[in-house]
Amino acid sequence: MEPVASHAEGVTVRVRVVPGASRTEVKGRYGDAIKIRVSAPPEGGRANRAVVDLLEQLVGGSAQIVKGPTSQTKTVLIRGVDRADVVGALEG
Repeated sequence: MEPVASHAEGVTVRVRVVPGASRTEVKGRYGDAIKIRVSAPPEGGRANRAVVDLLEQLVGGSAQIVKGPTSQTKTVLIRGVDRADVVGALEG
């Protein structure tokens, strides 16, 4: 299963989030997801907000967590972008 998939409204990205890291960054592939480390703690949705902000900065568009908001593995929908742009931004 690929972590980045086309969607009717844009692109979905399956991510594995590690909150409380020393810095916020994309670490690369982690099984069937993209590993993202965020410096924000998991309390109060701060880590989720950091993931959304990071993805919006990297690929543009409007990001929203659509699955797994309380899990380390989440699915994020990014509207207004295409798959090739997202894959390029996450790999580069």
